[in-house]
Amino acid sequence: MKAAASPGIGMPLLLAEWRSHPLRTLLAVAAIAAGVALGFAIHLINTAAYNEFSAALKGITGQSDLQVRGVQPLADEALYERLLRVPEVEAASPVLEIDAGVPDRREALKLLGIDVFQAAAIAPDLIGMPAEDRPFDTLADDAVFLSPAAMEWLGLRQGDSLRLRSGSGEVRLRVAGGLVRARAGQRLAVMDIGAAQWRFDRLGKLSRVELKLRPGADRDRLRERLARELAPGALVGEPQDQETRTANMSRAYRVNLNVLALVALFTGAFLVFSTQALSVIRRRSQLALLRVIGMTRRQVLRQILAEGLAAGVIGSLLGLAAGYGMAALALRLFGGDLGGGYFPGVQPSARFAPGAALLFFLAGTGVALLGCAASAWEAARARPAQALKAGAEDVALSRLSSPWPALACIAAAMLLVRLPPWQELPIPGYLAIALLLIGGIGLMPRMAASLFGALALLGARRRGTVGTLALARLANAPNQASIALGGVLSSFSLMVAMVIMVASFRVSVDDWLSEVLAADLYLRSASAGNSAALGPQEQQAIARTPGVARVEFLRSQQLVLDPARPPVALIARPIDVADPARTLPMTGPALTPDRLPADALPVWVSEAMVDLYGHAPGKRIRLALGPGEREFVVAGVWRDYARQSGAIQMRLADYRALTGERQVNDGAIWLQPGGRAADVIDALRALPFGAGLELAEPGEIRAVSLRIFDRSFAVTYLLEAVAIVIGLFGIGATFSSQALARAKEFGMLRHVGVLRRQVLAVLALEGSLLTLLGIAAGFALGFAISLILVFVVNPQSFHWTMRLHLPWEILSAVALVLMLAAAATALLAGRQAISGSAVRAVREDW
Repeated sequence: MKAAASPGIGMPLLLAEWRSHPLRTLLAVAAIAAGVALGFAIHLINTAAYNEFSAALKGITGQSDLQVRGVQPLADEALYERLLRVPEVEAASPVLEIDAGVPDRREALKLLGIDVFQAAAIAPDLIGMPAEDRPFDTLADDAVFLSPAAMEWLGLRQGDSLRLRSGSGEVRLRVAGGLVRARAGQRLAVMDIGAAQWRFDRLGKLSRVELKLRPGADRDRLRERLARELAPGALVGEPQDQETRTANMSRAYRVNLNVLALVALFTGAFLVFSTQALSVIRRRSQLALLRVIGMTRRQVLRQILAEGLAAGVIGSLLGLAAGYGMAALALRLFGGDLGGGYFPGVQPSARFAPGAALLFFLAGTGVALLGCAASAWEAARARPAQALKAGAEDVALSRLSSPWPALACIAAAMLLVRLPPWQELPIPGYLAIALLLIGGIGLMPRMAASLFGALALLGARRRGTVGTLALARLANAPNQASIALGGVLSSFSLMVAMVIMVASFRVSVDDWLSEVLAADLYLRSASAGNSAALGPQEQQAIARTPGVARVEFLRSQQLVLDPARPPVALIARPIDVADPARTLPMTGPALTPDRLPADALPVWVSEAMVDLYGHAPGKRIRLALGPGEREFVVAGVWRDYARQSGAIQMRLADYRALTGERQVNDGAIWLQPGGRAADVIDALRALPFGAGLELAEPGEIRAVSLRIFDRSFAVTYLLEAVAIVIGLFGIGATFSSQALARAKEFGMLRHVGVLRRQVLAVLALEGSLLTLLGIAAGFALGFAISLILVFVVNPQSFHWTMRLHLPWEILSAVALVLMLAAAATALLAGRQAISGSAVRAVREDW
């Protein structure tokens, strides 16, 4: 009768395994920790930035219940008088919002013009603190109040003079005090609304009206009524609508970063699987002996799962601590936008989130358990008598050779890529990538057996001892080879996919910049903000500048088409209706003049407008421009990598006819034959308003744009590096474990006359062939995943398309590094495995 195994044997077995192979255990823990740390850090950074941005918005909107704004950036102030007469309104606070350009600064200063008496009842945080001897500065026409962050940014203090751009000139204001209740990092300026209208040439205009309702008023019903009565020139919303717009705009970026961060965790799952599978194979006879002396199947299952769970728990805890530290450091050094630019003007700080920490902890431990589940189940089901025999290791993994589950995953992935996004997020695309990766790895046993078996048959007469032994091993033990390939395939394929996606995007952006930057020189009335503009006289002066052959001016502003979405850019410029591709980077054919209706004006929309608003070519749309609404027809679609929320372009002549406005923001300059850009720049600087112009050549703009692109994808580059490092360590751990587990095999080979150097050569050849297969399969799998990223995930996330580009230099370099690492690791592990006596290595089989 068998004696029952001691219930306390689990921990000693776990500690003994970790002491025997500490490096392999550390690698599995590190892989889990890296994935959890990156995911948790990105979540904390984005959450902190969004929460701080939301708090800053609440400080601006105060205690308002409803918010009425124009579809265009500026509305007639008669709107304020009309809202004052609404019975349900207790207080109404008009606001003029200006993104004021600051000389010698590339960022704008947000300036709010308010009615101090009305704002006191709704947004008291916006009221400045004047000096004690000047209490009426809040009403002065030259006084401005700055938040602490704005004072620090501008290097000013109370009593100093502040210069801001207005039109083609400057406005000088006196810093009369501070805004003590502004959020940390919030750059904000406040002044009297009448003074702001006068100083910035916006008489009779305002941006929005904040409404505070009387007690008992039905907010929803009033919102619906006002929306009907004030349409089409005004939109009625709630203060949190702006938070929703920001959240919707940044959501795809945040989700994509989190998914990319989980790539390391996903790769770690395969590393845990290979680690546990090799550990179980190596201890197969030991576990069988424990079964013989009384250990039950359930105890064996719990033992293996406990080993994976322990690695997951330790890795997840370390990852949470590292992720919090990474988030705190990143927020302090780089701010909260991670390169995306969605949360400007805030200074968030990292706060530990217990709920998110629990989710990432469960993800890390769950991945570890999934990684060891198959090994634990096989170890529990193994028959002790069969497991005690030598040479049955590959039989233990025979279930891996079935191709049907892998083929089912690939088929499901092909179906998912055809599905539309869920909640405007490419969730089906992400699931397709995961299933494709699982399916590709699942096919490796059958692929390895077929390939190496064919090589063994084809070259049977031409191989020497080393080639024969290496191919025989790989052909007859394909399941163990697949374990080694799993880590290589997962890391390399994901790295290939991300490299191709980023390279495709970068090359597409570079080509797009070359297409849209067709002029010799570009000018802008201010580097940032909307307070600067060029009037007709300034435009004529620029056109008459020596060396200038032709100038095309451009006017841009924002339109709010949907309160739940960010504003859409409206760009007016000279466009040839017969050939819009001369000006715009069209994605397809445009409507010809004979197909355009006579009762509607043509507009050309960006790709995002098609996805977000359904503005396909030929569709009639209505836009509020000037005093009323006008009907337009979509004449074509153009590619725009600069505006994720959408853009509309129209002819400058049509815009001026509808709005009566003659000002412009930007200009494209073509030089006379033989003219030099430097000479024209000097001539433009000499104009009376030339000091306020920002001038740049196409090469400068392209370089700056690509630097911004690289900054936006800095996190992606980091994740690629993590995937490569994990893959390299995975190769080392897998080949080392396999070499040590085959000590008896090597002892037998040496016993029958195979030389030590020949055994080492066999290991190096096996490692090289396996890695070569992993690289080839990983490239094919990574290429397939990159197609999903380029043609499914990115269009559904950011609403633009790109062309495919393969960076062969980077891919070849990484493949070479993997090859060398695999061969070197196999050699080093082989030296340790054959260092002992050949007799001692095989004595267990006697």
